[in-house]
Amino acid sequence: MTRLLKNSLVRFSLGLAAPVALLLLWSAQAEPEGARSLAFASLDAIAAALVQLAASGQLLRDALVSLSRAVTGLVFGGVLGMAVGIAMASSPLVDRLAGPLYHSIRQVPLLGWLPLIGLWLGNGDDARLLIVSLAAFYPTVLNTYEGFAHVEKRYLEVGRLYDFSPAQRFRHILWPAALPLVLTGIAQALAFAWIGTIGTEILLGSGSGLGVTMATAQAQQRVDIIIVAICASGLLGFFVNHVLVLLRRQILRWQGAHQ
Repeated sequence: MTRLLKNSLVRFSLGLAAPVALLLLWSAQAEPEGARSLAFASLDAIAAALVQLAASGQLLRDALVSLSRAVTGLVFGGVLGMAVGIAMASSPLVDRLAGPLYHSIRQVPLLGWLPLIGLWLGNGDDARLLIVSLAAFYPTVLNTYEGFAHVEKRYLEVGRLYDFSPAQRFRHILWPAALPLVLTGIAQALAFAWIGTIGTEILLGSGSGLGVTMATAQAQQRVDIIIVAICASGLLGFFVNHVLVLLRRQILRWQGAHQ
């Protein structure tokens, strides 16, 4: 027991080493007489900004707005992506027709679509939603396609042996076999949707959201608020990803997945 406690304390101490070193380095840079003091905010100022934003309710509002955009884009892009991926994997004709187009447009950097989408939809929520949906669409299509296109032949032979209908084949063979990769695609889509959400909020810079707060704080040279918004964005993204990991484990418990 003593050795186990000692090992735990050692691991805990090692885990704290990097954050403590980072905080000390940051504090040194933020000293008033430091050469980079204007680019760094003191820890006291960051704490005060956190209290200010939390007390006013702005931090919670921005977090909920950004989360809502990311989840909405994930749902739209993910559902459409699964449908397109399944269609491409199930039909050689659809794959030949849609595959080259999909693989071509996904090479365009996501934010590279902003000028065109801005001309179509302006700089409002519709433009943001389209970008976030595209961010979720690409990885969902790719992973869904790979999952359905590479189902093991022995599973398909079982379906033929039992004379499954197309619906039974999909429900009992294709979907369970492809589900791990589909969920991997959704996890990747969530990450890209969150990046797309914060990125579009920063670049379009109107309305509300964590990214808008960062852009406004940059214009005001409020490094303390920028740091608070960045930390909130990271923590919220980590929380949502953790929830998705738990859901994945629950969904795939029948496979004995430990991911």
